[in-house]
Amino acid sequence: MKTTPHHLAIIMDGNRRWAKNHRLAALRGHQQGAETLKSVARHAHQHGIRWLTAFAFSFENWSRPKPEIDGLMALLRRFLENDISELHEQNVKLRAIGGRSRFGSRLSDLIDDAEQQTAGNTGLNLTLALDYGGRQELTNAARQLATEVSRGIIRPDDINEDMLKSRMASAALPEIDLLIRTGGEQRISNFMLWDMSYAELYFSPVFWPDFSTEDLELALSEFAGRDRRFGGGDTSADAANVIDGVAALSQKRRLS
Repeated sequence: MKTTPHHLAIIMDGNRRWAKNHRLAALRGHQQGAETLKSVARHAHQHGIRWLTAFAFSFENWSRPKPEIDGLMALLRRFLENDISELHEQNVKLRAIGGRSRFGSRLSDLIDDAEQQTAGNTGLNLTLALDYGGRQELTNAARQLATEVSRGIIRPDDINEDMLKSRMASAALPEIDLLIRTGGEQRISNFMLWDMSYAELYFSPVFWPDFSTEDLELALSEFAGRDRRFGGGDTSADAANVIDGVAALSQKRRLS
């Protein structure tokens, strides 16, 4: 069993609470969180992790106060303008999944340019989920398949799991092996619902800006010790004992 995740996904939670605890504006938490992502990405790549996906801005985040949203958009623009050359030099391939229409033409063009500039890189696959929602992704894929059926391009019986996946924004991404969520919350918040079907979940109490390489090591160490069966049976002695116990209980009930 592979002990290092091939695809690591992170819900970077706790930026605003970190800022509040430090009596800073919320944007300062997001700025520090961006630095944390760079550090974690470097360390993940050193561990041989090939795919890293970060939940950077959700479909639901548009409901936040406008000044915070404006600050986040400015932060994303600076990242795309100033840091892409460094990622390119480090052989990182950048992708963005999710919607783009609400970002405006300037930011959308920067995302396109960053993807094109790094398209030929063969190192870490870094994906940013922007204006992303798992339900929305599945709905859009289903709508596309329905349109293709109505136009006679495909038949309903042609539709299978691989075809649905191919119509999703995350079509190029492999299934997630490990999801890390920071900040103490224990939920997946509409993030990559399809690709997390058999993901291992790791919840850290650490706010994302404080999430260190040591914290990542703890998560990777726990992942390495987990028994991933992907819905299959366990043939270990412990599993056999459980089965024997259930059988004995059933026999006792039949005799009573």
